[in-house]
Parts: sequence; C-alpha cells; structure tokens
Amino acid sequence: MNKSSVVKNTFIAVVIAVTGIVAFTSCGKNQGAAAEVAKTAEKGIAYIELDSVIAQFDMAADMTTELEQKTKNSEAELTAKSQAFDRDVKDYQNKAQKGLITRATAAEMEQTLAQQQQQLLALRDQMAYNLNEEGTVAQRQVLEYINLYLAEFNADGRYQYILAKQFPGPILYSDSTFDITAAVVTGLNTKYKAEKEKK
Repeated sequence: MNKSSVVKNTFIAVVIAVTGIVAFTSCGKNQGAAAEVAKTAEKGIAYIELDSVIAQFDMAADMTTELEQKTKNSEAELTAKSQAFDRDVKDYQNKAQKGLITRATAAEMEQTLAQQQQQLLALRDQMAYNLNEEGTVAQRQVLEYINLYLAEFNADGRYQYILAKQFPGPILYSDSTFDITAAVVTGLNTKYKAEKEKK
C-alpha cells in the first residue's frame, strides 16, 4: 500500500473555484485587498491559484491527516498479520525439515498456510480499496463544501466566472489583479472553523 499515492489522490481532483471576499469587507480591514477584489467584481471574472487553496484549506488538511492516520493503521495491521504468517511458515519449515510432523500433518499445514496467504492478500486488496474509496468520499465532501460556500458567497451574482488556475492547466496567463486566492482561503477557513467549533 503506497501511503503517499493514496493521500495525493485524495484531493488532486478537488477542482472548484470559490471566493471569500466576506472576510475582507465585513470587518473593514485590508481595504486595499477589498478594493482589488471589487475591481474583479466589476468585470465578473476572478481566479484562484488552486494548489494554494487546497494546500491552505483547513478542511482538506484535516481530511488528509485523517486519511494518513487510517493508512498508517491499515499498514500496521497488515504488517502484524504478515509477520504472524511469516512465523507460521518458518515454524512449518522447521518442523518439516526436522521430521517432527507426518506427511498428512505437513499437507494440512501447507493448506492452512496457503489459505492464510490468500486471506492476507485479500485483506491487503480490501484495505487499499477502502482507503481509495474513503479518499474519493473525502474529495466529494470538500467539493460539496466549496460548492455550498461559492453559492452562498455569490448570492448577489457579482461574478459570472471564477476560474481555477493550476499548472499545467488551460489558463496560460492571468492578470494578478483578478487573483482572489487569499480571499477565498480566508473565507473558506473562517466558515469551516466556525462550523467545526460548533460540533
């Protein structure tokens, strides 16, 4: 089981552009940033640096940490069972080499070991499948959260398009005055933190 690939695949497809201007305008701070975001609103177009949003979004970080822990737990369980299987194999080989068991007993032990090996392989595959599925579900939960946030923020229809910029990607050039990444990250994390504290 490759822990890094499981974790990387978890959020790599989380591609939604969102905005978080509320954090700048509600408390009257960062007026320069609010003015820049207001310029983008006039034209109805903005963009975010997708990698930065994912890297700084607390919900994505929490889910990545949770998946990493589950991966470690699965690996530890699989390692323990693999070591137990190895001990059983060595015990069988030792007894067979010293002639301490009959042929019939040896055949039974071989069959048992073969079944244990199949169960171990099946467990490994099931764990990998479960982790992959949990990663996909986590990805969808983040996507749904961002969708709800975007709809809530853009209720006034200020933006017609909010684009996601990522390398490599379809957006080759963008004017930095249309970059609302910081506002998005602030808004998402403020909302997520408030909801998390209520739980």
